[in-house]
Amino acid sequence: MSVAEPTRSTTALRKDAVGVVGILFFVLSAQAPLTGIVGAAALAVALGNGAGAPGAYLVVGLVIILFAVGFTTITRYVDSVGGFSALIRAGLGVSMARAGSWLALITYNTIQAAMYGLFGATASGLISRYLHVDVAWWAIVLATVALVYAFGCRNIEVGARVMAVLVSAEVAILLAFAIGVIVRGSAPHGFDLAASFGPQAITAGAPGIAVLFAIASMFGFESTAIYAGEAREPQRTVPRATYLSVSLIAVFFAFIMWVLISYYGASGAQGAALDTLATDPGNFVLVPISSVLGGWAADLTSVLLCTSLLAGLLAFHNIVNRYLHSMAEHDELPRQLSRTNRHQAPAVAAAVQSLTVVLVMAWFMIGDKNPVATLFGWLSGTAVAALVVLYVLVSVSIIRYFRAHRVHSNAWSTVAAPAASVVLMLGELFIIVRNFQTLTGGSATTCDVLLWSVPAVTLLGWLVSTAFRRRAGAGAVEVAVETAA
Repeated sequence: MSVAEPTRSTTALRKDAVGVVGILFFVLSAQAPLTGIVGAAALAVALGNGAGAPGAYLVVGLVIILFAVGFTTITRYVDSVGGFSALIRAGLGVSMARAGSWLALITYNTIQAAMYGLFGATASGLISRYLHVDVAWWAIVLATVALVYAFGCRNIEVGARVMAVLVSAEVAILLAFAIGVIVRGSAPHGFDLAASFGPQAITAGAPGIAVLFAIASMFGFESTAIYAGEAREPQRTVPRATYLSVSLIAVFFAFIMWVLISYYGASGAQGAALDTLATDPGNFVLVPISSVLGGWAADLTSVLLCTSLLAGLLAFHNIVNRYLHSMAEHDELPRQLSRTNRHQAPAVAAAVQSLTVVLVMAWFMIGDKNPVATLFGWLSGTAVAALVVLYVLVSVSIIRYFRAHRVHSNAWSTVAAPAASVVLMLGELFIIVRNFQTLTGGSATTCDVLLWSVPAVTLLGWLVSTAFRRRAGAGAVEVAVETAA
């Protein structure tokens, strides 16, 4: 895969390129609303707390907002261009930041690879159904990798516009369904808020499973910080985009889930979800859409599921590129990875990241693995576990940073909220590990290998980065601290 050489060698990303709305669409693309609903709704309802699943989404949203309090506060004082690694460096030091960088690479590479598997399988099925042509899932993935790479090498504004269109389309079809249910009164047993949002409903059954899938569905909001170097007024833009994305996605998911519960009826939703697990869990969402809006809407939703995944692939591709770019600038990886092209996009990092995806796909393709049951199931679960560990590290770093730098006097945002976040995130991590087999669908041995691979690869990466750092002869990276005026 060739990389377009810039006329002049540079490592600078494009400044003042995106505002709140642009970053918001990057985040919403990473969260892939339609994919989250179609992929997780049946599992959360069937295996979790039944009609109380919408409440679980709100609870997870509140926990993430609690994390965001400290997260957005520290971004006012620390240059967050390096994403989580920059924030970890500020409070826990360079060594932990290197580990955090690799943990982030594991997180975003695995979720992107997982989404490629689901995208390839979904697109292959659609082509076979409508065009009567059989195309292997991996062939579609390879073509899509090239397309995503091309977008990754363009101006960041181009990606933002594409994602805005794709995300708007998937949100529109879900809202049309919700409005149809409410206006036509399709709910057989009426609308019951208490059945989904009351304390007894939320804690019924196995709420941990519902929380598990809610966490997986809200993946990606933290990527706001990685775009700080390309944002207009980042000290204002990043916090606003963070709070907006978390609030919108939590409320949106909870609302759509509640409409689905209302469609089936609180007493019948869990049974209906269980029935779809035996055939296709996506039908828990697609059948109601077809019933309320017509068969055309279900067909359109299947197509939009592909575009939803494509938007997510673009978003995570951009995130990984910027982590590689930042690590190279800190001499933790080869300096060539920090080079940008004439569009001021990290083109070398984009090429390396795309080749990494191809290698992962090759392993699953040669092993004749099912792209949904293995590639998507195994790697998406691994990514969620790694991400929650990152949340914990960042929260601890926030507390340490503000204890050492008395630049912000609000104890709520510098101590209380981050401390509560650590406790709650550790609770979520316990739920994930305890139910990891349910999340991934793998055997007990496979789950052990996947879970232990996270610290193993992180340690290996830390050793690699340390070696590069020593070879470069660089000292410790100094954290730039700006005191707000």
